[in-house]
Amino acid sequence: MNKPIRRVSIFCLVLVLALMVRVNWVQGVQASAWASNPHNDRVKYDRYAYPRGNIIVGGQPVTKSDFVDGLRYKYKRSWVDGPMYAPVTGYSSQIFDASQLEKLEDPVLSGTDSRLFFRNTLDMLTGKPKQGGDVVTTIDPKVQKAGFEGLGNRKGAAVAIDPRTGAILALVSTPSYDPGTFAGGGNSDSEAWTALQNDPNQPMLNRALRQTYPPGSTFKLVTAATAFETGKFKNPTDTTDTPETYILPGTSTPLVNDSPDEPCTNATLASAMAISCNTVFGKIGAELGKDALRSQAEKFGFNNDKMDVPIRAAASYYPSGSSPDGTAMDAIGQHDTRATPLQMAMVAAAIANNGSLMQPYLVSQEGSAGNAISTHSEHQLSQAVSPETAQKLQQLMEAVVSGGTGKRAAIPGVTVGGKTGTAQHGQDNAGKPFAWFVSYAKDSGGKQVAVAVVVEDGAAQSSEISGGSIAAPIAKSMMQAALGK
Repeated sequence: MNKPIRRVSIFCLVLVLALMVRVNWVQGVQASAWASNPHNDRVKYDRYAYPRGNIIVGGQPVTKSDFVDGLRYKYKRSWVDGPMYAPVTGYSSQIFDASQLEKLEDPVLSGTDSRLFFRNTLDMLTGKPKQGGDVVTTIDPKVQKAGFEGLGNRKGAAVAIDPRTGAILALVSTPSYDPGTFAGGGNSDSEAWTALQNDPNQPMLNRALRQTYPPGSTFKLVTAATAFETGKFKNPTDTTDTPETYILPGTSTPLVNDSPDEPCTNATLASAMAISCNTVFGKIGAELGKDALRSQAEKFGFNNDKMDVPIRAAASYYPSGSSPDGTAMDAIGQHDTRATPLQMAMVAAAIANNGSLMQPYLVSQEGSAGNAISTHSEHQLSQAVSPETAQKLQQLMEAVVSGGTGKRAAIPGVTVGGKTGTAQHGQDNAGKPFAWFVSYAKDSGGKQVAVAVVVEDGAAQSSEISGGSIAAPIAKSMMQAALGK
């Protein structure tokens, strides 16, 4: 071989080797990066090239994959009772990506999860069409429906938890939206999406997990827990040293109760909780101090910015820098204290579970029945209070329902504890109050459920809005559904 031909051959060999290196680099090392690149439209097309796995509620799918045989997309996502389950499933759109479980569980639902490799390989060898894996949720459809129908056309949210396990039985947010209206790629889908984005009622906001509210008097449970845990009070029947008029520390501003006729002067803890005395718990909070209250609130889950269920919940907030008068207001769930409905359901769940707060979770299993690739393992998030303190708090909450502001949540033959809350908000408290109710129920067979309900800006007059009248009946219906009552 002469010299010029040899040089050309070597040059061609180098080019082939360079091409092989580049191909292996792109297909191997950079494969995941290219696959996850938002500008790679083939990923979107592949997502809808075959049926996605389903999201399961109560043993039944609440999602479907409809065959459309389009130019780029072969299937389109659809939902059963879409508005009711949207806070759980989220959306999966051909042009607007995905959210919540549809997004977080996409590797399983789309069938690309590495744990599905064996099943996918077996399906390929047997000629079975490719399909994504299922995701099984903890949602109880009866409890979800009770909360959704109870809230109706009002703005608000409701969460139900099994206190013993942390399983989320309901996750409701209203007003809601139908994910199916923008699941495709046509003009009507774009118009539906734009209308939802511009809706002032924010139907796509997951109020159960992503919205924080002043918890109002429901936070008095945390203040009472701090009082028992620090030894300031020993028993629910202990008398408090509460004046008829309590002036906020360092100010000349009186802290008032909902009614001037309420017997809050030197009331016992039990009676103060039953009629929800602001003066009693504001004074206790100021005396306990901001650090003790904050420490106790954090044991219940406040200030945790990594609360994944697996959807990331907004962090509930208890402040660290309040002045003494601010701490008094923080102690009754006003001032700077903020909580999600999930957070307040966790407070009720920990109290019902003798102080043990279990990690809330929404997904019990990935993969279909008989072919699970993962199963949730329950674990404790914290010991929020001692069992002794939890039992004292249970006495307080049960008195609220049996003879206090939460009577409308009572269920015959069932032990029910609760706490009402009517939270002021807005500039100079000008906004209509938020109506809260947090509760738990236990039956003789061992079933338990903890519930938190918040209703925003109700249609009633401000003077008629209260947790006991608006939110408690919704919580009651959810507890009845959970216990089969």
